[in-house]
Amino acid sequence: MITFECVRWKNFLSTGNNFTEIQLNKESTTLIIGENGAGKSTVLDAICFGLFGKPFRNIKKPQLLNTINGSGCVVEVEFKVSGKSIKVVRGIKPNVFEIYISGKMYNQDANARDYQKYLEQQILKLNYRSFTQVVILGSSTFVPFMQLKAQHRRDVVEEILDIQIFSLMNMILKQKLKTIDDNIKDIDYKLDLALEKVSLKEKYIKDLQDNKRKLLVEKTNLISGNEEEIFKKKRKIADLQDDIEGMHEKISNATKVVEQFDKLNDLNSQLKTKHRSHKRLIKFFEENEDCPTCQQHIDEVFKDTMISKENNKYDKLTVGIKELADKLEATKVKINIINEVNQNIQSNNVEIAKENSSICQLEKFNASLQTEVDHLENGQVESTDHTDLKELREEISTLTDLKSKLREDKTYAEASKNMLQDTGIKTKIIKQYLPIMNKLINTYLSSMEFYVNFTLNENFEENIKSRYRDDFTYESFSEGEKMRIDLALLFTWRAVAKMKNSTNTNLLILDEIFDSSLDGTGTDEFLKILNTLGDENVFVISHKQDALADKFRDTIRFEKVKNFSHIVE
Repeated sequence: MITFECVRWKNFLSTGNNFTEIQLNKESTTLIIGENGAGKSTVLDAICFGLFGKPFRNIKKPQLLNTINGSGCVVEVEFKVSGKSIKVVRGIKPNVFEIYISGKMYNQDANARDYQKYLEQQILKLNYRSFTQVVILGSSTFVPFMQLKAQHRRDVVEEILDIQIFSLMNMILKQKLKTIDDNIKDIDYKLDLALEKVSLKEKYIKDLQDNKRKLLVEKTNLISGNEEEIFKKKRKIADLQDDIEGMHEKISNATKVVEQFDKLNDLNSQLKTKHRSHKRLIKFFEENEDCPTCQQHIDEVFKDTMISKENNKYDKLTVGIKELADKLEATKVKINIINEVNQNIQSNNVEIAKENSSICQLEKFNASLQTEVDHLENGQVESTDHTDLKELREEISTLTDLKSKLREDKTYAEASKNMLQDTGIKTKIIKQYLPIMNKLINTYLSSMEFYVNFTLNENFEENIKSRYRDDFTYESFSEGEKMRIDLALLFTWRAVAKMKNSTNTNLLILDEIFDSSLDGTGTDEFLKILNTLGDENVFVISHKQDALADKFRDTIRFEKVKNFSHIVE
């Protein structure tokens, strides 16, 4: 179980340079109140930012830093897990991310992403999405369970049921299968190579026994032919490289051409803007006898003068735009030529790479041939080749046995993988818990006087029926009814998490759920549920101070003074 103890922050959002601190395990129920903008919801953003590096609300990281002070943003979250005291410190300007376990800072050699992964997987054992489904129910940027995509719904439930280990195992098995397949391919390659070598070796020995001199001549000629081919390819490479150098010279002014095109394009846009402006002025003087602004009559002589003047400018710009269009078209032709040359350069480079690869293969082949020639000339080939042949056959036998063992391992791994897929063990576990989940959901709905039969299937699609067996969906209900469903799901996940001891925690924060979506009856019934939660610490953020203050064991009031948010003692 995760027992959250306190959260503190400074220079975070509207909070100043002094720490604001909230004890998270002090009272069973706590009401957080204050005017709009006073900083009530900052506690949500602080906890989420401290634990996961991102706030609860849709706020970009640079915006979390208090703009007045401009530095020293720090958030600290303290909690206990398995008897160990944990403190997470995260800050902006300077950037800080530290994890303290029983007072000692955890090794920071890993990068920030791996450091965060350790916090989520090894300490918290839940991620941001699970945290916001089990610990927080908000009214702003929170995405309720029923509005998540099907796969994300499944991920949340798997984390709550603590069965994601099967997904990890499945991933490991996938990697193992890939490794096995790669090894089998490698062995097949080695087997083919060994078999080819055996075939070549047997033929080589026979040919050598039949006519050593003939074989020597043939191999020497083959080496010479390969060397000639290598020479031709090197000469071809040199010609291609010369072509590339020439093409580079041809497009040496490419940057200038592109810059010229951009400048001409910008100038064209400017001229067209002026062209339209003169056209509007001409139209204005042609169509108006009086000024539409001051209502005074426009003198005819002035009007004719202005029309003539603007027509003159308009005609000049028309000619200029035409000339500029011709220059643009000419520049486009140059750019097309440059692009074509670049393509030719790329083609030449590809051809050079192919020729170099071919040369490398020919040189390796010649080296092998030369070794064989040396053996023939030394007269010690037959005995050594028979030894080589024996070793190759032993290698084939070893590789065959290894391949058989790998195929057996693959069969077992594939069977295990099938069991660990979403349709395997995980689905069986989910099916076992679905009746419990559905019973809990409907119990909580009934407690809030929302009498429907709400069930989730194994794909976490809802089936909702009224007393009269009418079918509904989540989206067919009002916001208040949706909120009752969201609350029922939240309490269900917390109850299941407690059963599984997976994402079990003392902390529950509800943001403004009473302010718009729950009526008086729903509020009263919901408060009854809160009072049955036992040893949990529930924080409710609300504007309804008068209606709710006497129903909570503690009240925290936020107030903003001179643009700084703080808690009123």
